[in-house]
Amino acid sequence: METRNSTRICIVRHGETDWNVEKRIQGHIDVPLNATGEAQARATAAGLTEWQFAAAYSSDLIRAWRTAEIATAERGLAVRPASGLRERHYGVLQGLTADDIRAGHPGDFERYLARDPDCGFETGESLAAFAARVVSAIEALALAHRGQQLLLVSHGGVLDICYRQATGRGLRPPRDFPIPNAALNWFEVGVGGWRLIEWADRRHLVRALEDSPE
Repeated sequence: METRNSTRICIVRHGETDWNVEKRIQGHIDVPLNATGEAQARATAAGLTEWQFAAAYSSDLIRAWRTAEIATAERGLAVRPASGLRERHYGVLQGLTADDIRAGHPGDFERYLARDPDCGFETGESLAAFAARVVSAIEALALAHRGQQLLLVSHGGVLDICYRQATGRGLRPPRDFPIPNAALNWFEVGVGGWRLIEWADRRHLVRALEDSPE
């Protein structure tokens, strides 16, 4: 892929929330960062100091937006909202843990585990529709900023789609790759398609932990 025809994009998953710790599905529910998430966002700001970005975009959900605000606070870079970067809407599963779903929605639990691409869990977004929305949103941003470098702050589900898009994996195979909170994930997106450059870089988080007072 020729760099002049592509856009280099760093996509960051939002910092940790209490619902992440509880393994509770957040979807479109607005859940704030917890203290760890705020610290991760500050570490992300430090980890990005060597990079310059033409623009920064974020999901408008508060956990992503707050992460983006902190990560860009000292850069003089205004964060722009991009609703296409929102997490998937999980319908009736939102707010539930896996145990809750297994007990109260056993049929949906099986479809959730199987990654059924056509299931929207009654009131939500199917996996196929979600993937199409994410790819379309990011390709539109890449086209608008062709040849530049972008910072995007988003969600685990969005990064799942990006990884599959860049590596040629389908939607159905189970996730066998990590998506850490506040890690840096680098892609090139352009007329030649998607290319994964670096995945789940957590070095800035490790340094922040090492530098923290005991």
